[in-house]
Amino acid sequence: MTNAAPAPAPATAPTLSNATANPVLRVPPAAPAEAAAYFRASLVFHADVSDVAAALAADGDPGFVVLDSRSTESWDQGHIPGAIHLPTALIPEQAEQLLDRSVPVVTYCWGPGCNGATRAALALAELGYQVKEMLGGFEYWAREGFAYETWEGRERRAADPLTAPVDAENCGC
Repeated sequence: MTNAAPAPAPATAPTLSNATANPVLRVPPAAPAEAAAYFRASLVFHADVSDVAAALAADGDPGFVVLDSRSTESWDQGHIPGAIHLPTALIPEQAEQLLDRSVPVVTYCWGPGCNGATRAALALAELGYQVKEMLGGFEYWAREGFAYETWEGRERRAADPLTAPVDAENCGC
């Protein structure tokens, strides 16, 4: 007789009764290959505030332009330094005068509750521009403590500890 521990039970997929009781697993996760394709596609279409700020702060050409798609009143309240101001409604008639089709464009609007950057990105893509949407918009640019310009000059707020690390250069993600 040996004192070997019994083998662990094999892992099984959630049963229907478990899945319906758990709202997270009610719809099971995608297969890893499908998940990888989805998340890769997401990164093709989106950039985050920290990555945009880091690219703009680095020496040299970041390889893209930033486009603020909000109204003039919103632009005057605050915008990313160096951004191009082109409200979404004016993209069809003015994009060609302000943008080079060979340079990718990163659009932004107010924040996560606004789809203005998505509409601007769609309008630009339909005109033949390479485009990404900056997740978080101007709200998260300011909340993460990056400098911005207003009609009165340059400003910067302290980073919100719920959106950016307090004592680190980046979040590590």
